Amino acid sequence: MNKTQKIALVTGASKGIGAAIAKELAAEGFHLWLNYRSDAAAAQQVGDEIEAAGGSYTLLPFDVADADATAEVLEPLLENDVPAVLVNNAGFARDGILALMSQGDWENVLAVHLNGFFNVTRLVVARMLKKRRGRIINIVSTSGETGMAGQVNYSAAKAGLIGATRSLAAEVGRRNILVNAVSPGFIATDMTEDLPMDQILPIIPLGRIGQPEEVSGLVSFLCSDRASYITGQVFAVNGGAHI
Repeated sequence: MNKTQKIALVTGASKGIGAAIAKELAAEGFHLWLNYRSDAAAAQQVGDEIEAAGGSYTLLPFDVADADATAEVLEPLLENDVPAVLVNNAGFARDGILALMSQGDWENVLAVHLNGFFNVTRLVVARMLKKRRGRIINIVSTSGETGMAGQVNYSAAKAGLIGATRSLAAEVGRRNILVNAVSPGFIATDMTEDLPMDQILPIIPLGRIGQPEEVSGLVSFLCSDRASYITGQVFAVNGGAHI
């Protein structure tokens, strides 16, 4: 990393949509702070691909749901550098009908998405405010916009993140910090590989699921100078499944 290079922090960047976002932002010239929780091998592979393409990265292993672990890793870095971009992507699903859902599946899903957003964003946006610049992109979901049977916990978490996006955008806009959400539908990742595609594809007007790069391209745009008058918005990438 050189001293003039902008930094992008991407959480949950070891695979899927997060990995695609990390690689695309690196290709746009950002130095990547590449966060992951446990899959060190996958995170290292993403880093190796970034480096092979001429980019640079720093691996940041911590669980976004753990406030102390998040602060322990980020605060020393934030003393010297402030990311120009934060992408809150870390998340996971534990599907099941509400009547049979465990307390753990409810709390853990909300903890990663909502507490994780708070733990990371609170630290970063405080420094962005001093710099009077920044972009924050929250990765939400069609489930948070429409609701989805069997995903009450996941839908609640993503809907909460949409609300947080809009409220934070209103708070920090005067300091030139833009906050938006990107809402993927069915995207080819680990989360969709076991889903019944024969039932899903007929409800998608484009007749296919999306690719992670189709999400990362929009994120890259929202981080660019071309998106300098866009804040507080939710952008769908769902093939027309929700219009």
